[in-house]
Order: sequence, then structure tokens, then C-alpha cells
Amino acid sequence: MAKAALVVDVLRQRFGDAVQTNIALAPYTSARIGGPADVLLTVKSADELADAMQLIWQQELPYYILGGGSNVLVSDEGFRGVVVLDRAKETVFEMGDQPTVWCEAGVVIANLAKRCASKGLAGLEWSATVPGTVGGAVYGNAGAFGGEMNDSLLWADVLTQHGREKLTLDQMGYGYRTSVLKRGEIKGIVLSALLKLKNSSKEEVSVKIEQFSERRKATQPPGASMGSMFKNPEGDYAGRLIEAAGLKGMRIGSAEISSVHGNFFINHGDTKADDIRALISLVQKTVFEMFNVKLELEVELVGTW
Repeated sequence: MAKAALVVDVLRQRFGDAVQTNIALAPYTSARIGGPADVLLTVKSADELADAMQLIWQQELPYYILGGGSNVLVSDEGFRGVVVLDRAKETVFEMGDQPTVWCEAGVVIANLAKRCASKGLAGLEWSATVPGTVGGAVYGNAGAFGGEMNDSLLWADVLTQHGREKLTLDQMGYGYRTSVLKRGEIKGIVLSALLKLKNSSKEEVSVKIEQFSERRKATQPPGASMGSMFKNPEGDYAGRLIEAAGLKGMRIGSAEISSVHGNFFINHGDTKADDIRALISLVQKTVFEMFNVKLELEVELVGTW
């Protein structure tokens, strides 16, 4: 990408060794799948992320923000542009009658839930087994075990091309695994968020987290995966439909539709993104033919396909 090559020097003047070129993305994704990015830029604060994005926007470069690397499938060809790896992890707790936590977007949300538990703060137990970061959870209204970001968010600090804006919960326009940002109604980058919590006890919160963890272990497969592949259609479950279609355990190459849970695709080693994509197409085609249901991806396809 010639344009990116021209701006690498500019990026390096600002970010130094945090700028790398032609870097494989597989190690930065939960599925351990994906080709190289032309440029990989690691940022370690919300301010650095804002600076990087303003520069990238000025240069009109293709970009992708990568947090924990879950819920994404990076193509074998990789990404022609700049991938910004968000490692901004500052966290500030406010105790009192209405406790809150402010955190930068690169904070791993499962770790945050456990930190809340250690302080006797409830409200994020649902996220203790969710892969990914606060930024991704805010962007996509992540959820599990009956809870979701919609229940926790007070506001998000979002960088748009007009500057930094605080978007309230109502302004985020949340729906099932979506938001105004994910739908592209507002072009913006989540820099940080303020989340509401509740006073509880360390024991009570820890027990709830442990119960959720045990449920997840019992129902979801171990191994490298992207998380849930498809959104649940209204009134049903993607995993149930995939199982009913007889597709659990189906393999293409070293990619497998899990025999434990049909909505998880497992990388058994050196899996190609194209093999996962072929399984996606097979599932969508078969489920539609058998049940007249169009399964919609929860995972984002990133890169050149």
C-alpha cells in the first residue's frame, strides 16, 4: 500500500517503535487466524488512540481497530492499511452510593469484571467470561447470561471527525449486538467509557462469576475460536439450528464446527480463514434450505476477501 508506506515515517515520528510493518495478525486474534497488516500501530492510551486516528483520517488511510481480537475473522490476505492495536488500559473506580468505573477502551472486560468483584462491586458479572475489550463491548453491545453493555453504560467517550464527544446510553442506539457505531450511523472510535456498578460483597459477586464460568465451560468448547459465529435469530438459537441441520463436527481443513456447541468454529492449528469462510457459507446455505432461516454473522470479516 503505497500511501501507507508514505505515512509510516510520519507515524514513526509520533509513535516510534510502536509502528511495525507487514505484521501477521493471527497472534492478535482469539482464533489465531489471519494474514499480515501493512502497518500495525500499538497505542497505550486513549489520547494516543485519538492522535493516531486523527492522523489516519487526515491521510485517508484504510484502518481497523483491534482490541482483544475476538469476534473477528481476518482474511488470509490480511489487511491493506493500518491496524491500530488498542492497549489503552487505564481504569478509575469511584466508590460511594452509586459506584462507577471509568476505563479506557483497551481494558479486557473479563479482567475488569474480576477487579470489580475484588472490590465488592456488582453489575459486570455477565462479562467475566466475555472475550475482548471494553471498546469492543461498547461498540457491539456485547452480552452474555442475560446481561449486556446496554445495562451498564452511562456514556462513552467517542472520537468522531468533529472531535471527541460523550455519547450517552440513549445516543448509542443499542440493539441486539449492535449500536449506532456498528451500524455506521455515526463514524466514531470508542476511546473510553463510564460504567455503572452496584455495591455488593466480594463473596456474592465472586460466586456469581464462578457460576457463569462453570456454565460457560460446560456449554462452550475450549480451543481457539472467534466466539459466537452467528447472531441468534429471533425466538431461536443459532447453535440449535446448526445442530438440527446435522452440521456439528463438520470440518474443512483444520477448521471445525464444534461438536460441543454448533455456533463455535474451532481452529485446530494452521487453519485458513478461507476454510472458516467456507464453513460459514455451508452453514448459512444448509440452515436456510432446511429451516428457511437466514443466519446473520456476529463475527466481523476483516481484510481482503
